[in-house]
Amino acid sequence: MNLSIFFEPLPEEPFGQADKPKTVGGYLAPFIHSFPDWRSAEVVLIGLPEYRGTAGATDFTYQGPNKIRQELYRLMKGTGSWLVVDLGNLLPGIHLEDTYLRLKEVIEILVDSGKFPILLGGSHDLTYGHFLGYEHLPKTVNLTIIDSQLDMAAVEDSSPDEHHLHRILLHDPNYLSGLSHIGHQAYLTDASTLAAFEKLHFELFRVGQIRQQMQEMEPIIRQADLISFDISAIKHQDAPGQQIANPFGLTGEEACQLCWYAGQSDQLSSLGFYGYRPEFDHRSLTATTLATMVWYSIDGFYQRQGTLDFTSNQFLKFSVGFHDNPNKMYFFKNRHTEKWWMQVDDLSGMRPPLFVPCSYQDYLTAADGEVPHRWILMQGRF
Repeated sequence: MNLSIFFEPLPEEPFGQADKPKTVGGYLAPFIHSFPDWRSAEVVLIGLPEYRGTAGATDFTYQGPNKIRQELYRLMKGTGSWLVVDLGNLLPGIHLEDTYLRLKEVIEILVDSGKFPILLGGSHDLTYGHFLGYEHLPKTVNLTIIDSQLDMAAVEDSSPDEHHLHRILLHDPNYLSGLSHIGHQAYLTDASTLAAFEKLHFELFRVGQIRQQMQEMEPIIRQADLISFDISAIKHQDAPGQQIANPFGLTGEEACQLCWYAGQSDQLSSLGFYGYRPEFDHRSLTATTLATMVWYSIDGFYQRQGTLDFTSNQFLKFSVGFHDNPNKMYFFKNRHTEKWWMQVDDLSGMRPPLFVPCSYQDYLTAADGEVPHRWILMQGRF
């Protein structure tokens, strides 16, 4: 399929020429005069100037993706080859649902081709179209959402960006194998919704938990196939370009750390940044924060290790026995990256074991004779 029919080119000013030859703008190929050869790239940037799913959007709102680009293009290139193309902005459909389906087609093509799309949104409901791009895959997928609240509002009383998670959970066919939600704040989230998510064996982490145990977020990020990052998860002081001025949340540095984890993950195949509102962004602080987050995602991408082979010399294998149980639990540690995985066996013996990203703390918990919480969650998904 000719992807160019879905996109509009970027303006000559300011994207026609890079400020400096060693900047990001000097290395990537943007869609300005001719559509770039995306098949020769590894990372693909896509702008999503679609805000019909949120309330109070203005004409200036739709410049969000280009504002992020302006700051990204000025940053210095990181390590690695950085084979990056910028396809420009996705043309919105006649109706919002048409945009979802258009985004679905684009994600499907890029993921099938082994590319790593990074989406510069757009209201957060575009996560639904992002998720639809995985419907054709022969496997179920893991979704990680980073947001200040769970977007599960009643459909009849809210805008699409407030209830899109509800649509994802009810989507038929159901190909969602796991959901992790990072960064919610208790005073913004209904307690009954949290309880329902826990019954579904979904993983939920409040801002305070992230701050106390940032390294424990790395295996959560590492098991995701796609990640949706809402700018509202970041506190207003570091990212004022959001609709609601929330004084609490992740710092810009913590957001970049999560993006670094995301880029490094071999399993992750797409990443979306949503919710940016440039009309509230004094001196482009939020655009700079988002550009830096994208930079860390791309730089992390070029630190990936490739296919996992737990039988190779690349991994150390650890077995943990329990006093009152003849069964053993197995852990694997990468010699180079020092990242950990846990083997989770189906207790019924009906399915092959899962190799789940975990942390060193999970191994220590098992060594102390306790079953790690992550192991229990995985059993609930068999």
